[in-house]
Amino acid sequence: MTSPPNVDGPTADALLEVREIGKDFGNVTALDGVSMTVRPGTVTCVLGDNGAGKSTLIKILAGAHQHDRGEYLIDGEPVRLTHPREALDRGIATVYQDLALVPLMAIWRNFFLGSEPTKGWGPARRFDVSAAKSTTRAELLAMGIDIRDPEQPVGTLSGGERQSVAIARAVYFGARVLILDEPTSALGVKQAGVVLRYVVMARDRGLGVVFITHNPHHAYPVGDRFLILNRGRSLGDFGKDELDRGELIRLMSGGAELEQLTHELERAPTGDSVGPGTAG
Repeated sequence: MTSPPNVDGPTADALLEVREIGKDFGNVTALDGVSMTVRPGTVTCVLGDNGAGKSTLIKILAGAHQHDRGEYLIDGEPVRLTHPREALDRGIATVYQDLALVPLMAIWRNFFLGSEPTKGWGPARRFDVSAAKSTTRAELLAMGIDIRDPEQPVGTLSGGERQSVAIARAVYFGARVLILDEPTSALGVKQAGVVLRYVVMARDRGLGVVFITHNPHHAYPVGDRFLILNRGRSLGDFGKDELDRGELIRLMSGGAELEQLTHELERAPTGDSVGPGTAG
């Protein structure tokens, strides 16, 4: 399958869009000519191996980097973000691999870290602990997460549970676009499944989800669109009806390059190799 990138459709309902975006670091081109559209209630999977340009793309979307070429649009308006706070103010939340959680702090403290609810006025203004605890429990329950004790340190949670706290926090604070940076990369099969369920829950609540991963087996069950990157360039932007899991894996793994390598290995002689102690 060699379907061209799908970048010409209507974008009136797009939450976020990049058109022919590019980014250079000195003489190195990290991203070139990449286009993508994120709509409400959809999961857009961005796939690629190490060095494909995934991290550069999400840092542009999150306001950590500025693009050098192309257009970045939010709600149809061209923007040039200069700080991650600007992205957050526009409803674009990014959950990085490190999650920005403090392991020794309680779950409820992490949930409101940097945005603590208060009560009282003037010198009597203080952290509203009861509201923070009840809100944390309610919001996690809304995502299907029944925490044992909001007082427990977040570092005692499993990897999937920590991801769920970060996702629920982003949703609560008004995210319209949720960018997830390799959320399943360090998880086992069961915990990865937990996180994928939360990805679907976020989508079903109307968010536009950008799911960054190098694992097509995690992307295909939840994805609606698939942007495949290789060395900073797009190999295509496909809908789920345009490719099956096998084709996605083939494109991810290098396609023709992998097939050529397979043929070379099959033809390689096995009886003439020279090993230690065989030289005469």
